[in-house]
Amino acid sequence: QVQLVESGGGSVQAGGSLRLSCVHSGYAYSTYSLGWFRRAPGKEREGVAVIYTGGGVTYYADSVKGRFTISHDNAKNTLYLQMDSLKPEDTAMYYCVASPHRPTGGTWYVPTVYTHWGQGTQVTVSS
Repeated sequence: QVQLVESGGGSVQAGGSLRLSCVHSGYAYSTYSLGWFRRAPGKEREGVAVIYTGGGVTYYADSVKGRFTISHDNAKNTLYLQMDSLKPEDTAMYYCVASPHRPTGGTWYVPTVYTHWGQGTQVTVSS
């Protein structure tokens, strides 16, 4: 059974940093996509970033490029999202997601591509 457990959320002032972590287990595939989505109050789910364990290819939402960095530690089965220069508009619940498929530029941000979701961790950025 696949499990995704996020941590690292919290409250921070604009311009600050946070690092989210997602420990995953139970995945039967040797390569897969791992990523982060977020949902702000009253908004749709938004793809933030994804990484493919089979080669390290990454995709980012335009709104976070240059500020967020996604990475994966194979030895620890842990996904990270380093978030710098945070803005109030980054405030949302952040979800760790997984898919057995290789991401593409046209699909990585589609929520239904991902078969497994974590419970989420809240990030609040104050101005």
